[in-house]
Amino acid sequence: MDKCVIVVDNSNIFIEGQKASAKAKGVAPDPAMPNRRPNDPSWRIDFGGLLAELAAGRRIHAAVLVGSRPPKNDSVWGAAERHGFTVTVHDRSSAGKEKAVDTELVAQGTEIICCAAGPMDLVIASGDRDFVPLASVAHRRNWEVEMCAFSASFNPGGDLATAVDRVRPLDSIVLKIGRCDFEWPFPAYAPGHP
Repeated sequence: MDKCVIVVDNSNIFIEGQKASAKAKGVAPDPAMPNRRPNDPSWRIDFGGLLAELAAGRRIHAAVLVGSRPPKNDSVWGAAERHGFTVTVHDRSSAGKEKAVDTELVAQGTEIICCAAGPMDLVIASGDRDFVPLASVAHRRNWEVEMCAFSASFNPGGDLATAVDRVRPLDSIVLKIGRCDFEWPFPAYAPGHP
């Protein structure tokens, strides 16, 4: 189809993008935590690049991004809005955990699908199985569904990957959808640094 709706789980893309960037740079795990995948704290989402890559040449009917409010740093949401996303931000729980992000994306995506004049492509930027109900709604309305996620964030035989029509891993385009804000390894963030 030539039109698409894009829904983005900001934290999924951000966290997994930092890990994919570290892998692309050849960063080894911290010897004190060998089973924990290293991350690149310099990597940030380039919202314009992300939107262009997710659209893949299709016209964008709607682009929705949902995330949690970082403490005293709402400028990230303004950047997403300037690049074409409709942004919804939820406060974190008192324990600092995300609340209502996936539910918000499923609700907004369902509303867009049910109000659309006809089928389009639905692009889900997350590997989280919480989006299976959204894929089901889209399929019942004859939409094509695509999952775009970093390969480490989903199981190819998992619930979401098998519920969609296409899976597009983001690993090879980590530097097209993000940028590094400072040279790394930055001493204060180097693995094993006190």
